[in-house]
Amino acid sequence: MDSVSRMELAQHLETAFAAGPVTPAGLLDAATVSAARSAVLAVIERLPNRTYGTIRDLWYELPDLPIG
Repeated sequence: MDSVSRMELAQHLETAFAAGPVTPAGLLDAATVSAARSAVLAVIERLPNRTYGTIRDLWYELPDLPIG
């Protein structure tokens, strides 16, 4: 599987937090609408099922993702 970076993930999720906190299901929806590749969707699917207030909250759950 190709590596996914924080920058790539953020590009696909830039609209996800527009209406406030979001769950992984909402993140998947946003990534799907933005035509994210399957590797990006796989990263989102491994997130714990909780509410995330900002994109920065994801980095605590995904510390292994490179920045760029």
